[in-house]
Amino acid sequence: MKNKILIIKTGTTISSLLDEQEDFEDWFIRGSGLPPSRFICCAVDEGDALPAIAQVGAAIVTGSPAYVTDLAPWNYTAADYLRALHSQSKPILGVCYGHQLLAWAFGGEVDFHPGGREMGTVAITLTEAAEDDQLFASMPSQFQAQASHLQTVTKLPPDAVLLAKNDFEPHHGFRLGTTTWGVQYHPEFSAHVMRSYVRERKSDIAAEGLDVQDLLMEVEDTAVAAAMLQRFSELVDAQK
Repeated sequence: MKNKILIIKTGTTISSLLDEQEDFEDWFIRGSGLPPSRFICCAVDEGDALPAIAQVGAAIVTGSPAYVTDLAPWNYTAADYLRALHSQSKPILGVCYGHQLLAWAFGGEVDFHPGGREMGTVAITLTEAAEDDQLFASMPSQFQAQASHLQTVTKLPPDAVLLAKNDFEPHHGFRLGTTTWGVQYHPEFSAHVMRSYVRERKSDIAAEGLDVQDLLMEVEDTAVAAAMLQRFSELVDAQK
């Protein structure tokens, strides 16, 4: 029997999507191509106890409305757990907040992005290092992805390998060791989810000088980015 994939939930999505009975874990499970029975979900921000390391084959760390720089106590609990998983080479994928939490846990730095908010469907460029990466190697050198963040990894952890970036965000993807990845963009977001986020944040977006209607019109499905979730699940099942 294959070990479970743990979803470390660090917050919940916006209210309009919760009203649709959807949250982060639903999108990750759907995108993985695996049955829901393969997953355990623990909301660390709500005090859920994380399972024993031996019961977990891999982990996905979700996004969050929180900020890593708040240094909430559960960040330290999650960071210790991620370091333990990493030490056993169990695959980890951190997304948005999860990406930042991973970087912070391994000695990187996180802060508000000096350029402000990145929002909507954005272009991602892979680095040369991605060509030999087992998660990124099959992806085109440029692709579209959904993004919604104010904070960023301002400094990668020591020994981290930069895999993805764009003109706004220099650290859109990195790897630690051979089985731990962080991505700032959201492979789990559909176009519907992305538009819902833009609408939810429209007052803030407009106040920051961004054009809400332009952002909505530019949102599109991002199949290449989304396919990463199934590829991650395949890597998990390929682990011995």
